[in-house]
Amino acid sequence: MASASESEDRTVRSLYESALLLRDPRLWRIFLVGMASGFPWVLHGSLLVLWLKDTGLSKSGIGLFGMVFTVYTINFLWAPVLDHLRLPLLHRMGHRRSWIFLCQAILFVCAVALAATGPEVSLLMTAVLALLISIASATQDMAIDAYRITIIREDESHLLGHAAAMATSGWWAGLSFPGWIALFVVNPIGWSNTYLMLSTFLVIVAIAVLTLFREPELQSGNQPHLSNRSVWRNMGDVLGGYYQAVEEFFRRNGRDLALGILLFIFLFKIGEAFLGKMVYVFYDDVGYTKEQIGTYSKAIGLVVTITAAILTGSLMARFGTMRGLLVAGLAMAGTNLIFSWIARVGPHPNLFLLAVVADGFTSAIATVAFVAFISRFTSRLHTATQYAAMASIGNAGRTTLAGTSGFLVEALDDNWALFFVLTAFMVVPALLILVWLAAKVKRVYGSSTT
Repeated sequence: MASASESEDRTVRSLYESALLLRDPRLWRIFLVGMASGFPWVLHGSLLVLWLKDTGLSKSGIGLFGMVFTVYTINFLWAPVLDHLRLPLLHRMGHRRSWIFLCQAILFVCAVALAATGPEVSLLMTAVLALLISIASATQDMAIDAYRITIIREDESHLLGHAAAMATSGWWAGLSFPGWIALFVVNPIGWSNTYLMLSTFLVIVAIAVLTLFREPELQSGNQPHLSNRSVWRNMGDVLGGYYQAVEEFFRRNGRDLALGILLFIFLFKIGEAFLGKMVYVFYDDVGYTKEQIGTYSKAIGLVVTITAAILTGSLMARFGTMRGLLVAGLAMAGTNLIFSWIARVGPHPNLFLLAVVADGFTSAIATVAFVAFISRFTSRLHTATQYAAMASIGNAGRTTLAGTSGFLVEALDDNWALFFVLTAFMVVPALLILVWLAAKVKRVYGSSTT
């Protein structure tokens, strides 16, 4: 009994000490840029899906529309640019800040243009604008990820879980809170005015970037090469930087471990992506109103996800990312089965609440552990390039393969219950690889917790 009590005391002290770390202002800056990272997914994600559905586009068409997210799988191709090149004029505000500010400006222009056109006017123009939003968002993500990793010093590894938690919380806040408001006002004011309203959020974030952020101070030897020469004259530096980033990753981890890490990253979130791509269409098909969707999936889901993310970040140092990923994978599969249950019984509010709470917790745990996992294997010297490459591999499964989710639903003759059962089993290969990785990492680094 004494040992159990001591263990409980240590856990309470650990949680208390972790909570004290949240006073660090850098973590709240990470939260804010996390919001900036999540918000574009409102513009070209959940809201656009419902807008397209309201215009009568088929499920397969909506699924194909999601192929614009493929940009997130190839953004590593221009990641060295963010590590090695300064933006003309804007670089005076700081290297990472200037890239984030530029992307925010592009997103604002695209959001206003989308409000002025939309799928009722031209599906082609809507697709082009969604693609531009994806490009700006994917580029911004690389700058934000590099900022998040480098603002935490190498001797502060205990903060990695917290940084991942704040990034995850911010991402969901940027996605959910504006999306919740939008779903409540869309019926009275229409889709175009809703998008115009949302564009003001981008102005607020851009001002925050200019006033609240400071550039990370990199340690000696970890300074990237930044040149004031033109982009074209620096292409050799960019290509060389990409080669060096790849070579360093494989040299540091070894071939087998490096390939195992990349394969796990590719497979881990495929099932979640299949669910996420079609879940708003499912909500609408099964009979939930837009107001219910906004309240449950956005407002309540936001509170649940942020709470779970912060708790996960606090416990990450104690239990490790490998265990966190294993628990998250099993929980994601179980959550998908709840959606299958809803498909069988219809739009029951209590089941909707259960699904949202379960999905919020599992998504938070999975994302925090996943971000911490990738960050652990990212070099400080090639931060944007390596993190973007690994994140892109993860996005490849989430976007390229999940883009066929609409076809799968139609092939199943809209059998949503079976669809969600199938997505539940998609995580199994990744979990088998994770077990192997845990043993391999322990041999290479002396610890399986990363």
